[in-house]
Amino acid sequence: MSRIGNKQIDIPAGVKIELNGSVVKVTGTKGDMQLECHPLIKVSVDDSQNKIVVVNEEPENRKGRQMHGTTRALIANMVTGVSKGFETKMEIYGTGYNVKEQGNKLIFQVGYSHPVEKTVPAEIKVVIDVPATRGNDVPAKFTLSSIDKAILGKLASDIRKIMPPEPYKGKGIRYADEQVIRKEGKAFASGGS
Repeated sequence: MSRIGNKQIDIPAGVKIELNGSVVKVTGTKGDMQLECHPLIKVSVDDSQNKIVVVNEEPENRKGRQMHGTTRALIANMVTGVSKGFETKMEIYGTGYNVKEQGNKLIFQVGYSHPVEKTVPAEIKVVIDVPATRGNDVPAKFTLSSIDKAILGKLASDIRKIMPPEPYKGKGIRYADEQVIRKEGKAFASGGS
């Protein structure tokens, strides 16, 4: 029995839910999304309490148990996405490192001999707050926002993989709230023989 799957999803004001067979369509102020549910999972809307209920039709079936919590989480993310949206803040540390937007691409200069390009999907909006680093203390900053949490997370992860933060000086691309564990550099022995 899934504890997450059994939780009901609150429907905020301004969000409309449409059920068409196994397809759930969620419409809100920021856009609309839809999800095709697994045949073992039944989704219904409780209009009296203004909640979405996700039910596992066959609790003894392993696939049904797996999809129960997953489906509930995906629908909850869709409801949050179309009402509030999701955003990920990222930072780049390192002298001379920078980011710029060109059409539907982000171009990174992060210590390689060539710029690295990353294509941004149409569903994601990019805002560059600080385009270039100033020394090792002031990072370049940019924000990714979207109604789709999965696409947003995938792009943020791919961008971080371009140059993950290294443990000595902390140079690289990281999430704004990420703590980088630092290592101590080599200690040189002092004094003569």
